[in-house]
Amino acid sequence: MKKTVLIVAAAMSIGLLSNNLFAQTATKDTVKKTTATTSTTTAQDSTKDIFATLANVAEETTLVNAIKTAGLDADLKGAGPFTLLAPGNDAFSALPAGKLDSLLKNQAKLVIFLKAHIISGKYDKAALIKELVAGKGKATLKTIDGQELTLSVKDKKLAITDSQGTTVEVTSFDTPCSNGIIDGVNGVLMTK
Repeated sequence: MKKTVLIVAAAMSIGLLSNNLFAQTATKDTVKKTTATTSTTTAQDSTKDIFATLANVAEETTLVNAIKTAGLDADLKGAGPFTLLAPGNDAFSALPAGKLDSLLKNQAKLVIFLKAHIISGKYDKAALIKELVAGKGKATLKTIDGQELTLSVKDKKLAITDSQGTTVEVTSFDTPCSNGIIDGVNGVLMTK
């Protein structure tokens, strides 16, 4: 009897967690917006690598510039697979005054800062949910340089927290690329 009650309780909590994440799909999809001078991000972009896909999104010009400055564009053109957590231009403009300029002038710090946004492995929405379910609501993923990012669900949204305590929310999922996935986030990690 106790086993049956525990199994039912576990199934209900897993179902609730999955429903909360699936409900997040109604959020604004910032990665797929374009202007007249950029191409639309579609399933066709799955033939492009992460950097080439990102370079075609108007809201990602700051991130693209930072990646080039850091010399990480070759890495994001590599075999992967990677999951890029892509903050848009608005996220960068919300940084404290002078923070971005300071990072752009110090390549070593810029590389560490940007690598906090690149997860080793391809984690689409389904894979992220699977990690959260396995971790009973929390999961830890590693970036390409070994930093740990903690995933959790807050207010029915997927939240990602870095080792310094900075938390961002995923705003768009699963922009396909030949070497991974791009997920949009509403903030910048490693800012404390």
